[in-house]
Amino acid sequence: MWVRATVDAMADPELSEALMHASRALRRRMWSSLEDWELSPHQARALRTVCAHDGARLSEVAAHLRIAPRSATEVVDSLEARGLVARQPDPADRRAVLVVATDEGREVHEAADRLRGAEAEAFFGRLDAHEREQLARLLRLLVD
Repeated sequence: MWVRATVDAMADPELSEALMHASRALRRRMWSSLEDWELSPHQARALRTVCAHDGARLSEVAAHLRIAPRSATEVVDSLEARGLVARQPDPADRRAVLVVATDEGREVHEAADRLRGAEAEAFFGRLDAHEREQLARLLRLLVD
């Protein structure tokens, strides 16, 4: 059981450990929410990227996932094999290919996203609105 302590009382290693512990707990919740659709976290994020941009080049998918283009190709191949995405020529550049969500892909994305939102709400539900705003602001400071 994790012991609550005030931030002032936490030494830096304890603060790091608390952040890693919280991150692992949230990640486990999110991963388990994807099991119903047999999606890996990379597949879910790639599908989210494609749906959010109404199609994306493989290089954009790789950039959003922070993985190598070759790895993004493997993720997209797996989604395409399941009928969740399709490749089509980019109307802006006929040499390029866009990855677009199929109707089934959009349905899976929307359902998984709703469950992801519910999991996030359950996880962050112990914080009031002000605490959530503070946490978001502080986390952005760390990663920006």
